[in-house]
Amino acid sequence: MASALTMTKSEREAFLADVHVGVLSLDDPSGPPLSAPVWYSYEPGGEIVVVTGRDSRKGALLQGTKSFSLCVQTEQIPYKYVTVMGTVVSIDTADLERDTRPIAHRYLGQELGDGYIEASRVEGETDDIRVRLRPERWLTVDFAKRFGEP
Repeated sequence: MASALTMTKSEREAFLADVHVGVLSLDDPSGPPLSAPVWYSYEPGGEIVVVTGRDSRKGALLQGTKSFSLCVQTEQIPYKYVTVMGTVVSIDTADLERDTRPIAHRYLGQELGDGYIEASRVEGETDDIRVRLRPERWLTVDFAKRFGEP
């Protein structure tokens, strides 16, 4: 049964497509689950794409899992959040122009995004992976539905 605070399909997809830092949660066989911030991309009706370092803790755990969850939220009142869970449909080597640069531009804008890319890349090395997740389950809350927008 849906709560009065639950977002509709179009509301949750639009919210997820907006720019938010996500918190990725993964099972970790060696201890408690890992939750870590991550940049992502999403277009309504599509898959969630995460780019991260292949050898990072996130990257290592992502390469060994079939699913994960991603939570995005607002920091302003009225609070809203979307948590999406799903199945990993592919993991491959990230391409700078197809994957990494567009996500940097999404979060930092073109100029700062390009600066970030240049400062963080090593010529000839591709150590990032692109992980695609198919959304299957959603949890949402939009407190503006009860309290209105400020």
